[in-house]
Amino acid sequence: MKNQYFGDINDYVKYGLLRCFAKAGLRIGVCWMLTPDDKRSDGRKIKYLSRPNEWAGHDSRLFNHLSKTLGARDGKHIRHIEGPIHIPHARFFGALVTDSLAERIAWRKDMFAVLDGSDLLFFDPDNGIEVPSKAVGRKDSSKYIYWEELTKSWKRAKSLLVFQHFPRMKRNEYISARVEEMTSRLPGSLILPLRSPNALFLLAYRQSDCTQISRAMEFIEKNWSRRVWRHNGT
Repeated sequence: MKNQYFGDINDYVKYGLLRCFAKAGLRIGVCWMLTPDDKRSDGRKIKYLSRPNEWAGHDSRLFNHLSKTLGARDGKHIRHIEGPIHIPHARFFGALVTDSLAERIAWRKDMFAVLDGSDLLFFDPDNGIEVPSKAVGRKDSSKYIYWEELTKSWKRAKSLLVFQHFPRMKRNEYISARVEEMTSRLPGSLILPLRSPNALFLLAYRQSDCTQISRAMEFIEKNWSRRVWRHNGT
């Protein structure tokens, strides 16, 4: 996550999903995996805000908040979505992630200290789950969440949700591979991939938590079905 992208179309969907999980009664731990802004110019995907008839109906309160916030001088910052009014029952961890291995270990320790006790841990990396070419501690490793961190998180929380950008490969094949790997690495997990046109949300949960997850999915399908859907392999 970079502040320069705050409030873009992916964020609108992302925050909307988190609000659905919170509405279902889940205590959410939000790990922003914040990295410094860069000079890239792709952080302005906010045209949806100029089309309220098309987009506001998914979550009008959230839509109006983001529209108002992004009109302010200091509007592009994660602090504008933190708090019980926007995402109830949530705690937030926004320390910067760096490429340093030593700093990553300290960051991880601090993250667990803040977010332990959450029902659902949400990770918002720049890119997604680790890839073989970016070992932890290497350049740009800050853009990924690592399996070591996910497996430790799985032991501490009931459910995990991970934001994932699609790589340049066939999406159905990629999703199937990710689901298979998550199932094998997170013992006792049920994996539900939630797909949007631009990104993937990977949800891992336990059988014992099906009731709350089902409630959250009812809210998601009621309000967001045109933008987010359960991946069924097609």
